[in-house]
Amino acid sequence: MEFLKALTEVGGVPGREERVRDLIRKETGGLFDEWQEDPMGNLIGIKRAKKRGKQDPRKVMLACHLDEIGFYVKFIDDNGFLRLQNVGGFDTRNLFSRRVVVQGRKDLVGILNPSGKPVHIATDDERRKTYDVGEFYVDLFMPRKDVEKLVAVGDPVVLWQETVQIGDVVTGKSMDNRVASWVALNAIRKAGGKSPFDIYYVGAAQEEVGCRGAGVAAFGIEPDDGIAIDVTLACDTPGVSKDLAVSEFGKGVALKVMDGGSISTRSLFDEFHKLARKHKIPHQLEILPRGGTDAATIQRSGGAKRVFTLSVPTRYIHTTTESVHQKDLKAAVDLLSRWLQG
Repeated sequence: MEFLKALTEVGGVPGREERVRDLIRKETGGLFDEWQEDPMGNLIGIKRAKKRGKQDPRKVMLACHLDEIGFYVKFIDDNGFLRLQNVGGFDTRNLFSRRVVVQGRKDLVGILNPSGKPVHIATDDERRKTYDVGEFYVDLFMPRKDVEKLVAVGDPVVLWQETVQIGDVVTGKSMDNRVASWVALNAIRKAGGKSPFDIYYVGAAQEEVGCRGAGVAAFGIEPDDGIAIDVTLACDTPGVSKDLAVSEFGKGVALKVMDGGSISTRSLFDEFHKLARKHKIPHQLEILPRGGTDAATIQRSGGAKRVFTLSVPTRYIHTTTESVHQKDLKAAVDLLSRWLQG
């Protein structure tokens, strides 16, 4: 789990995924035949099929977005407080009293809070108030003149959280979607040199702001099959009825039937489903009524291709306590490696 810990703790908001790219390159030496980076910020690792006949092997694209929801500094006020522009969707109820890292000329730890009175002096109406992202600020505990030496408008800001293991569960920030790269890279290793496909691992940029990077990569690669690997909701928790849970925690990898962005190509879905049943890999079927993955933008790029999403059930998505079960991680790796072996 050390690699997953490193992946989730490193900062990488949409458009500033360079630290994540560098970490993956460092940790995967020798795994790929070729590395590419495009101007969009996508990291592409290519592993060629060992056996090549008269026809080129099928191209398989594994889309694993690198970015996490976060912020950019948009204003420094007279007292040195930072105002933020969010990049990605936040439930602001999860942002109170958080530590953040401002990636300026050097990394700075700050405190994120909404403007307003503390509970001790607030009125009843003020205590019930809900806040917009624009009402939050970062306190670096420095005067403006010192802040401006280290921080500029446009610097990224990420929530700070240590990734820890609790029994069979790993919890921290950015499981959405660093867990995908962990699954894909381990599956490629496990498949070894047995794959009949040309495999394109794509560490995709800017998914959290509209699935932008994967579409650009797909236009260049022109894959035959596009497989998005992502998290999905595991709302099997108090206050949510079973019909709305989407997936169950610890019950295996989720095979996506559809979501708000794409409907999985049935033949590709069936291949994964058949393998899961044949090899008794724990799995469940998933329908996500809202939201989507990079499969949607791959499907719409260039000519027709098959698409599918392999999902890791995750509790508390888009918080600093995103949680995944090791049984689900193992099932995802086992199933993907089986499929990659053809």
